[in-house]
Amino acid sequence: MKKTLSIIALSVIGLGLVSCKKENKETAGTETVAADSTAMNTSAAVPGDSSAVTPVSGGTATAAPASNQPLTTIALSENNFDFGNIKKGNKVEHVYEVTNTGTNPLVISEVKPACGCTVPDFTKEPIMPGKKGKITLHFDSSSFDGNVNKSADVFANVEKAPIKLTFTANIQP
Repeated sequence: MKKTLSIIALSVIGLGLVSCKKENKETAGTETVAADSTAMNTSAAVPGDSSAVTPVSGGTATAAPASNQPLTTIALSENNFDFGNIKKGNKVEHVYEVTNTGTNPLVISEVKPACGCTVPDFTKEPIMPGKKGKITLHFDSSSFDGNVNKSADVFANVEKAPIKLTFTANIQP
C-alpha cells in the first residue's frame, strides 16, 4: 500500500514538472493564457482520486470570496506585463500596483499562480479606499525556452474575482 502511494505521489510530481515544460511549447507564440491556467491544475488529477483539484476555466472562481468582506472596486496599473528577452535561469519579478477605487477596504485573500515557476507576494493588510497596494510575481525561467505566457489569479473582495494577471517573456539560452 505504501509503495503504491509513493508511486502515485511521484507520478503526480513528475506530471506536474513535465506539464509545466510541455505547456511552454504549447503556448509559445500565442497571445492567450487560457491554456496556462488549466494545464497545471489538470496535471495533478489521478484517475480515481476524488480529491483532485478542479481546474479554473472560463474565468469563474472555484474559491470562496475574500473572507466575506463587503465588495469594493479595484484599478490595476496593468494586468499584463512583458519581460521581453531574459536569459534562461534568470529569476525576474514584476510589481503590479493595485488601487482601491471603492468605498470599502480591499482585501486580497489569495494570489494563485497557474504554474510552480511563479511565486506571488502581495499586500496582506486591507487596502483602504483611495490607497494603493502591490502584487509581485516572481518568475524563475530555469525550466523554459522561447516564448512563455504565465498567469496568476487574484482573489479579492471585488465583484468579478478572480482577476487574472499575466506576463510574457522570451527565454534566451
